[in-house]
Amino acid sequence: QVQLVESGGGLVQAGDSLRLSCAASGRAFNRYAMGWFRQAPGKDREFVAAINAVGSSTFYADSVKGRFTISRDNAKNTVFLQMNTLKPEDTAIYYCVASSTIAVVTTTPQYWGQGTQVTVSS
Repeated sequence: QVQLVESGGGLVQAGDSLRLSCAASGRAFNRYAMGWFRQAPGKDREFVAAINAVGSSTFYADSVKGRFTISRDNAKNTVFLQMNTLKPEDTAIYYCVASSTIAVVTTTPQYWGQGTQVTVSS
């Protein structure tokens, strides 16, 4: 069992940067692949980024590639999402997710946080 708590969301202007954090509790954080999903108003949840258990491989949605960076600190049981050059279309609730494998975490994650709101004004 893994509990996930996101923080770092807020209201920013287009072009600004924001860093989301996700603190994980439970057993064996360093055995889980981690990721981020988001859900914009009126839209389905979509995959944003993922990182494998040891932090050696990352994956991104095309819409954020080159602007967002996912990283993790296994010593602190924390995963981060650095978001640069934010756009109004990045406005969404961002969810931290975890699963046993990278393949699953990018599609049907097993564990979800409660989400943090990111709003980008134009």
